[in-house]
Amino acid sequence: MKASLFKLALLTLSLALLAPACTRAGSANARALYADAAQRDPRGKPYIIGIADVVRVSVFKDESLSTDAIVRPDGTITMPLVGEMKAAGRTAAQLQQDASQRLATLVKDANVTVSIVEVNSYRFTVSGNVESPGLFTSRYYLTVSEALALAGGPNRYADTDEVVVQRVINGTIYRIPIDYDDIVAGKAPEQDIVILAGDSVRVP
Repeated sequence: MKASLFKLALLTLSLALLAPACTRAGSANARALYADAAQRDPRGKPYIIGIADVVRVSVFKDESLSTDAIVRPDGTITMPLVGEMKAAGRTAAQLQQDASQRLATLVKDANVTVSIVEVNSYRFTVSGNVESPGLFTSRYYLTVSEALALAGGPNRYADTDEVVVQRVINGTIYRIPIDYDDIVAGKAPEQDIVILAGDSVRVP
């Protein structure tokens, strides 16, 4: 675990040094960005609850304490008897632990489970020369090629070898160059990175 965190820290530092630089798909700078994107790939990891997601808090044998709650813009939900709890930025397991601990001081032998019933916070934009640009949502994570397909694909005016994914990391904006032609041709699978919530895909 420590080794993985150290590698991620080194990648983040490298990105900070590369942020001002102009990068092209396949360059050394771009490869560092792809490596960082691979480290941040959320697939296979516990889902992080976000704004507008709907979570279900169930208390065994006590329906009056159970609730389906929408995560508000401030990142909180309200649970009966317990009150407000922070949900955004947590996993279902973390929220369940918090709810259980709080309820334990009020109800004896409370058995709490938390599940995510609606994913609404995974939103990203696709703009530029695509058939249907706009703001998109999905119930599962998409790669660059899948996001472009959702937007109807590049139109006839698109420079598909100069696609850019704009991503904000710790307040810094990074522009990740993508050669869509190479992805389609199977030459650059590492460039077909997973889109994160808040990303913007630009097709010039």
